[in-house]
Amino acid sequence: MKVFKFGGASVKDANSVMNLTKILKSEGSEQLVMVISAMGKMTNALEQVIEDYHTKSTNLDASLATVKAFHLDIVDGLFDSNHHIYKEIDTIFEAITQFFKDNTNFTYDYIYDQIVIYGELLSTKIVSHYFHSIGIENIWLDARMLIETDTTYRDAQVNWENTSSKCRKAITKNTLYITQGFMAQSNQSTNTTLGREGSDYSAAIISYCLEAESLTIWKDVPGVYNADPRFFDDKIVLKQISYREALEMAFYGASIIHPKTIKPLENKNIPLFVNSFVQPNNKGTIIKKGIELLPKVACYTHKKNQILLSIATKDFSFIIEKNISYLFDLFATYQIKVNLIQNSAISFSVCIEDPHSKFDALYKQLISQFTLTYNKGVQLISIRHFSADDILKIKEKHHILLTQQTTKTIQFIIK
Repeated sequence: MKVFKFGGASVKDANSVMNLTKILKSEGSEQLVMVISAMGKMTNALEQVIEDYHTKSTNLDASLATVKAFHLDIVDGLFDSNHHIYKEIDTIFEAITQFFKDNTNFTYDYIYDQIVIYGELLSTKIVSHYFHSIGIENIWLDARMLIETDTTYRDAQVNWENTSSKCRKAITKNTLYITQGFMAQSNQSTNTTLGREGSDYSAAIISYCLEAESLTIWKDVPGVYNADPRFFDDKIVLKQISYREALEMAFYGASIIHPKTIKPLENKNIPLFVNSFVQPNNKGTIIKKGIELLPKVACYTHKKNQILLSIATKDFSFIIEKNISYLFDLFATYQIKVNLIQNSAISFSVCIEDPHSKFDALYKQLISQFTLTYNKGVQLISIRHFSADDILKIKEKHHILLTQQTTKTIQFIIK
């Protein structure tokens, strides 16, 4: 069994959906699981729907209508007007509306996971029906019946034993299966998600559970670059990366790989290919056991929207293990992601991300106990396998707030 993952850019319109068939004709569609994200920017659009519902905005109906119109436009380009996909889409939007009427849990993270998953349900329904319409047989699977998690909404933790059992029971035939990325179901039968951009992780989970031959992530770029082309001018495609190096790159912020994706694959020695759906015949990047990096070059990663938070005790006593343990418990409680740590005897500095907008609540809890200073909107640049010239380039271009260096990696927090 092979696993293919397709992101939103690969199914952003009718022509993109049609393009998937070219890849299947080239790669084969038997013994294959396709994991598909929401179409285009529909996760963002559904987040607006969620925000409007949560804040009781009068724009809710319009936001939801925008999402429906987007999908109907794609459907119009793929199907005859009497195809039953139209009825299925109506049913999905009726389910969303019914949730708004019946819901009694107004916790934002809970609401988020109950609604945002409809982006993936819509995309996979459309792709599955289109394939059937052109003679590509497939079985549509609901990922909620495959991946079981706890109830940590928006960042759910996988129950690996139950998930493995469910995947092996559901996926048994030598055919094409289509399922969703990002979404799962808790042990309490509520919708959960695996974290923003979690479709790669979904594909890795399924690959692990099936002991797949390989996982291929299809992107709109030719492979994994040594530097994010949106922020760095000099870039090349890496031909091969070891699991360990890929883990390091993902941890430091390589946007093309979800940080949780690599480890399940490494544990079962499953190779990960990153290929282009625009030029599927070109060789991309392979991540597997072996050579650390080919070619061996400096690798840059970049993270925006960071917060540099410095914490000191009010009486200038030492920051000790008890303080640090307490702080990390709070970071976990508020779902704050820590990307860099630097501490001295009396202060503790962290570069953090606030994906769920909980920093202000964290700050209120900390300010009564500690002296705090912070800078919002900073950026974190990390360079693996750096040279003196690489360091000089950063220093010439940016105002540096903090630097941290190890043998293979140097990091800069810049304003």
